Amino acid sequence: MNDKLRLNSPLNIMLFVIPSLIGIFLFMIPIPGKEGVTIPIAVLSSALGDLIGKWVPGIVTAIIVITALGSLIVKLSKSDSLDNYPFFKNLFDVRPVWVGIRLLGAIYAVMTLFKIGPEWIWSEATGGLLLNSGGLLSLLFSVFFFAGLFLPLLLNFGLLELFGALLSKVMRPVFGLPGRSSIDCLASWLGDGTIGVLLTSKQYEEGYYTKKEAAVIGTTFSVVSITFCLVVISEVGLSDFFLPFYLTVVLSGIVLAIIMPRIPPLSNKPNTYFNDQEGKDTMDVIPEGYTRLGYGYEQALVQAKRNNSILDFFKDGGKNVLDMWMGVSPVIMAIGTTALIIAENTPVFEWIGVPFIPILELLQVPEATAASKTILVGFADMFLPTIFSSGIESELTLFVIASLSVTQLIYMSEVGGLLLGTKIPVSFKDLVIIFLLRTLISLPIIVGVGHIMF
Repeated sequence: MNDKLRLNSPLNIMLFVIPSLIGIFLFMIPIPGKEGVTIPIAVLSSALGDLIGKWVPGIVTAIIVITALGSLIVKLSKSDSLDNYPFFKNLFDVRPVWVGIRLLGAIYAVMTLFKIGPEWIWSEATGGLLLNSGGLLSLLFSVFFFAGLFLPLLLNFGLLELFGALLSKVMRPVFGLPGRSSIDCLASWLGDGTIGVLLTSKQYEEGYYTKKEAAVIGTTFSVVSITFCLVVISEVGLSDFFLPFYLTVVLSGIVLAIIMPRIPPLSNKPNTYFNDQEGKDTMDVIPEGYTRLGYGYEQALVQAKRNNSILDFFKDGGKNVLDMWMGVSPVIMAIGTTALIIAENTPVFEWIGVPFIPILELLQVPEATAASKTILVGFADMFLPTIFSSGIESELTLFVIASLSVTQLIYMSEVGGLLLGTKIPVSFKDLVIIFLLRTLISLPIIVGVGHIMF
């Protein structure tokens, strides 16, 4: 009884409520921004970018080079000196293939920053698109800083325990996932897919998700934000159709979220935990005598009580920031640049789009040959399909291209590269297959809605 009273003390309740509300505000509450609706984390990131924007490409390059050299030194020295520092050992002691990818990312970053070597590596359409001021990595530098620093507000103070208990009744039977995964989805939907991936990766490493659950959430629930959707539909000149466009994206996303976990490669992922650790309570099973709300609230208070140190809060946040900067940036630079080089300088994506011509013709999509060139180029970058659609006049075709580019989700210049840089257990081959399956499943849905509208 005394334990329960201590748990329900005003101080402990405040420790749950205040950080959780701040976390919800920072990551999930839509507010007006420069380019439309956004979230406070994005506003803070944008402000930091405006303040130090011209130095960010150099800072990011330095981070990537330090990460690559540190990984190479640790690998070649085979020293056990990092055994006493598990965080840094985890950061630098990676498999040889990742050392190679980090070195490639460092080479690309240096060439792009100083504009040396072949222009097709560092041009504005390839390496520059990722590294230069306003590029993805420059934007992610600021996002990683604030998202990483404040991620413990969502993770450590009971919010996930509460949602885990409340929503497991829906998430588990429909999507095969714990209720707490709804927070990952909301953070992506209102904020950015990268935030959802980082949130998922962190919970996977802590033992809240199995390998299968982490892979499903990372590749299915790290959806494109409302803000990015606005940019995409504006790019093809169909801003007036934003509402039906977004509802189409949501419909496709829900269908994909139901189907994808039930078919390979996601269905083949093991239900074991990171580093073979024991799984933690995800609030799926509610003990007798409790309501879902009552049990979720009690477990939220237990979690909040465990995390009452401000120093630990900032230590956790600082580790998140370093993990994102050093673990993810080199991978995005290496794989994203390579994919963009292939997309911009070779007809590979046009060739592999040819099989879609008869499918598009069967679905009665106008200008099928031109549209086929945009179908798979989104694997390199989300905005490439809309760029490649210039010259297409059919509003139906443009609607299909814009909607498909959002629902495909696995872009190597962003979410795809980010997934490979985290501990979430998906391989490059997995991402290729998932991208193709998402394309094939969502295409008929999108075309069907398009035909109704146009």
